Amino acid sequence: MIHQPPVLGLYIHIPWCIKKCPYCDFNSHAVTDGIPEKHYTEALLRDLEQELPAIRNRQIDTIFFGGGTPSLFTAEAIHGLIQAIGKKVSFSADIEITLEANPGTVEKGRFKGFMDAGVNRLSIGIQSFQPAHLKSLGRVHSAGEAVLAAEEARAAGINNFNLDLMYGLPGQTRAEAADDVQKAIALEPSHISYYQLTIEAHTRFASFPPSLPSDDESWDIQSENRSTLAEHGYSQYEVSAYAKTGCRCRHNMNYWTFGDYLGIGAGAHGKLTEAGSVHRSWKTRHPEQYLKTAGTPASIGKRTCISSEDMRLEFLMNALRLSDGFEKNLFRHRTGLELSALEPQLTQCIEESLVEQDVSHIRCTNRGQAFLDEILHRFVPD
Repeated sequence: MIHQPPVLGLYIHIPWCIKKCPYCDFNSHAVTDGIPEKHYTEALLRDLEQELPAIRNRQIDTIFFGGGTPSLFTAEAIHGLIQAIGKKVSFSADIEITLEANPGTVEKGRFKGFMDAGVNRLSIGIQSFQPAHLKSLGRVHSAGEAVLAAEEARAAGINNFNLDLMYGLPGQTRAEAADDVQKAIALEPSHISYYQLTIEAHTRFASFPPSLPSDDESWDIQSENRSTLAEHGYSQYEVSAYAKTGCRCRHNMNYWTFGDYLGIGAGAHGKLTEAGSVHRSWKTRHPEQYLKTAGTPASIGKRTCISSEDMRLEFLMNALRLSDGFEKNLFRHRTGLELSALEPQLTQCIEESLVEQDVSHIRCTNRGQAFLDEILHRFVPD
């Protein structure tokens, strides 16, 4: 039985973007006839209102505007939304509010408007500084616009910002990957997300696969640049997350420690601890359908209670991504299960030097981080 609900976050999905990238499997839709900003904001508030009975008087600790490209919305719309949400649910005094931004959508003064609206953290999707790779990834911005976006964030007074970078790109060399990391470091972000390009189902890259570096080449790129990031004060705290001291993404840490979160918006997911059990929900994906049904039961594509077996796997899928692993007590607090629920697989992983434990923590070894999928497969319910 779970007695104490965890920290609560709020994810807000903005499903529109200028252009669908060939590697993207998120619920995003290219803008054709403009964005129904006002109607969508109203739909989000109806959606939130429907969720409120499940959270009672709990505070929101983090808000994350994801997409799509949330920076396509005006600062006025983001401000109005944050203000309206704050009237319906209380915010923690030091709430973290993150907004994802595409450098190709950043006009001068736009980030200042977002900051004035209440946003105090940005996540800027750069992916690469190499023109050829930006083109192959279908990005709508240039390398120069990427630099300007970071400079604009700092000029707006938002010092807590993340830069997204990818490696293992079509035709990418080790020198190009290293140059991307050096250019990102030079912009002095507080956080860098550095992750490998993977081919996801139902994407253009899945239909027309590009030629990617081998697994060994990608591993060498990742290892080399992980060292570079560490040398410049960016500590790796998760498989693809590197942060300056005190600048870990609290919203994502809540995911990785199996916390609770509301999800509002087209296709948004939520996870809530209610009456001692854990439930997951999904909202209808298509924006037009969502606009029609938001705030009604018809907007909920699915709501399920997570079984003990699935909860064990989902907890590990998140927590073992963290470099520090997880506190043993956290497993019981988040799932209501005892550590014995991880046996005998946990003992086998320890014996094979894939996982290690001490008095308080369980974590992957360096070897285990490279075989995380294999570790998790052992905990898949029969």
